[in-house]
Amino acid sequence: MAHKDKPQSEELEPPKPAFYWWTLANILAGSFAVISWALCLHIFGNPEIPRNYAILKKLGRLPELKRYTVLDVPNGNALNPTELYGKYFGLSEDKRTKLNALLLRNYMRNFDKNLLLTYAEGEYQVADVTKLEPGDFLYPGFVIRAQARVKQDDFAQSIGFPVVLEYMFPTDQTEAVYQFKAGDILEVNKNPNCAAVIHISKTIVEEEPALKITVAPIAYGSYRVGQKASFAIEPPKVLNPASSLPIWK
Repeated sequence: MAHKDKPQSEELEPPKPAFYWWTLANILAGSFAVISWALCLHIFGNPEIPRNYAILKKLGRLPELKRYTVLDVPNGNALNPTELYGKYFGLSEDKRTKLNALLLRNYMRNFDKNLLLTYAEGEYQVADVTKLEPGDFLYPGFVIRAQARVKQDDFAQSIGFPVVLEYMFPTDQTEAVYQFKAGDILEVNKNPNCAAVIHISKTIVEEEPALKITVAPIAYGSYRVGQKASFAIEPPKVLNPASSLPIWK
């Protein structure tokens, strides 16, 4: 009896050659390596993103703030209130958002790219002081809010200027906050304060729009208040990038 031919669909497909599976495995492994490498670069290179910072914290790889002194801080521009206003006030909201991410990243990475490093200088009148809380950007410490004062010429009295300084002090000696009173004049200089701008925003002063800058010192050691009092500022060990800046909303 003649046998019927099997349908072509029922015929077994020839097995894949070994090099096919070897090539596929290498492609998948290479793709995984590239994705992992790019993800690691993103996480370690952008610690200012709260999700990345949380991952680094779990891995025990948080960026460590270097304990600079006034002798070895990175070089940066020192700007007075009118110069700060001219540089930052006219920025659009989109540009300000991008700049703030870069400023925060540079601060957390010890300003390894110091092109954006700007030190605040000038005379500021204290408006308010408060201790920092565990949920704030840095803790422990305290923060001073003060308005800039400028002179139109060397013989004129200083007057209020639409720049508000938010000065964060990382310190365990939080009782030092009581050494500052509303109305006090805060003199800020590149040396010895090294108060680096880490955030830009806008606020209202006397019903007029004003610039607000948040600064943090990057030179550590003793901070002198007046002729006798002083307290120690030290780099914070842990930050909280999930807490939005400025401190005073």
